[in-house]
Amino acid sequence: MTTVSANLQVPRSQPEEQGISSSAISNFLNTVQSNHLGLHSFMLLRHSHVVAEGWWAPYKAELPHMLFSLSKSFTSTAIGLAVAEQLLSLDDLVVSFFPDEAPEELSTNLAQMKVRHLLMMGTGHVVDTTDFLRKSEDGNWVKAFFGVPVEQEPGTHFLYNTGATYMLSAILQKITGETLLDYLEPRLFTPLGIRNATWESCPRGINTGGFGLSLTTEDIAKFGQLFLQKGSWNNQRIVSEAWIEEATSKQISNGDGGDNDWSHGYGYQFWQCRHGAYRGDGAFGQFCIVLPEQDAVIAITSGTSDMGAIMNAVWEHLLPAMLPEPISIPDYTQISDLTAQLSALSIDPPQQQPSSPLEDVLEGKQYKLDDNEEEWSSFSISFSENEAIITLHNKLGKHIIHAGRGTWAESFASVLDHTVNRIMSSITWITADILQLTLQYIETPFHFIIDIKIEENTIVLTQQVNVAFGPPEAVTIIGRT
Repeated sequence: MTTVSANLQVPRSQPEEQGISSSAISNFLNTVQSNHLGLHSFMLLRHSHVVAEGWWAPYKAELPHMLFSLSKSFTSTAIGLAVAEQLLSLDDLVVSFFPDEAPEELSTNLAQMKVRHLLMMGTGHVVDTTDFLRKSEDGNWVKAFFGVPVEQEPGTHFLYNTGATYMLSAILQKITGETLLDYLEPRLFTPLGIRNATWESCPRGINTGGFGLSLTTEDIAKFGQLFLQKGSWNNQRIVSEAWIEEATSKQISNGDGGDNDWSHGYGYQFWQCRHGAYRGDGAFGQFCIVLPEQDAVIAITSGTSDMGAIMNAVWEHLLPAMLPEPISIPDYTQISDLTAQLSALSIDPPQQQPSSPLEDVLEGKQYKLDDNEEEWSSFSISFSENEAIITLHNKLGKHIIHAGRGTWAESFASVLDHTVNRIMSSITWITADILQLTLQYIETPFHFIIDIKIEENTIVLTQQVNVAFGPPEAVTIIGRT
């Protein structure tokens, strides 16, 4: 196995040179497309070379993407680095780091909880602690974590618990005085050429750990390649081989195996997969899949509610195509077809009726919105030949969104939350009295479709999101002149 240099990019190669047929990769892409699995990016590495990569426009190679729980694998790696620096031990008791936040009277199970139990999702909790953390009135997530009953003996019971990963971040910050992101910057990100990483924080300035990291697709791929290379990068030891072996091995049982890739065991913030593989993954289809037996890494970002179908497509099309030797007589037509297919990947904006006479009714008119969960207060829209300009007011102020007519137009606005999001938007009339606005948040898994029905002196906004924690529900907001 060759090792990747510390250049900003991983070396590129044709698939056939690394023992994979271009047609197999095309079949994978066809499957995820035909099943509407919502991929945003895809990168396949074999023998330390990128053999296929693509972004579904308007997603782009240079843009970061929210990783959700794929962040956990990076948090685990930080703990491994801290262990190597002898800053802590996996057998350290969790409460020992936080004497001021720990309850005066410790339950037996909480008193026995160790750092390794946080890593393996074996804290002994029977409910995910995350909601308790988020709802803590004083913003002290550590204290909130300690307030959740530990009903099982630590190490005996698997429960996917994002609050446990937050505690790893909190411990690291406690012992180093640095945030998780700052700690990883010189030790992991800089050596791998990962730049401009961002990580969300709790109200007290501790990186969330279990989610909140944003990186590019190639950054994900580099991380997977580092693990495939047992922690070595450009002949430099980044992470100890012993830690990688331990972190990516089964530490606790989480099911009976079979065809479910979420029931083959769990390591230290890494999932065990079928076929001898392991992975980090995050909600809505963020993947870093490492296949040691095939010397391969797969990085994927998505906006999907069917992560299992993506995994199945990998096993069906890519895994069996990984041959032990280069393909000596490549099919250049297949290579050309794959190149064209990858370059043409796109999420096309809806295009139905280009205009409607009711644009004159809407033009420049401000609608006051009824009270709503989104906390939007007013809405107006004006039209030109090529785009519409939407003006939206919420508690954060005034936001301008440009939407192309059947094309994407770029804007920056804080519509979802306090974060300024990069949004690609388009409009089309789906009937004479319903204008559809599509908002693609291209650094996240999310896109929103807002149908605007024009009635006498009112508009009815019906908003639907592609993916959510729980069944996506339509939100209806009425606006009045």
